[in-house]
Amino acid sequence: MDRPSDDRSIVVLVAEDEPMLRMFAVDALTEEGLVGLEAGHAVAAFDICKARADEVDVLFTDIRMPGPMDGLELARRVRVRWPWISVVVASGDLFEDSHELPAGARFLPKPYDMRRVIGLIRELRQRQ
Repeated sequence: MDRPSDDRSIVVLVAEDEPMLRMFAVDALTEEGLVGLEAGHAVAAFDICKARADEVDVLFTDIRMPGPMDGLELARRVRVRWPWISVVVASGDLFEDSHELPAGARFLPKPYDMRRVIGLIRELRQRQ
């Protein structure tokens, strides 16, 4: 089921366990006119999606996070349950297994340039 498109701001859920990186990302999104939601780990991000799936446009998640679910599992679960949510996965670790990403997800290595992240987010939403 596809969510209807509209002209509101793009809502990005940032799942990142490093508070400074998470705050930096949300601030950069806000400066560009996007809306940033914050989650400090994958379970919190999944709970936000459950509560606000009709609002979230993009999941931007780190792979390595504490807790019972990592960013890859989060990305997979979100794509299956809410296919209209675009997924961008980031990691500072070498990541060669692109087949592990859910269909349509994009990967960015850390450190990333937020201008590139925002450009990718806008590109993904235009394709929706």
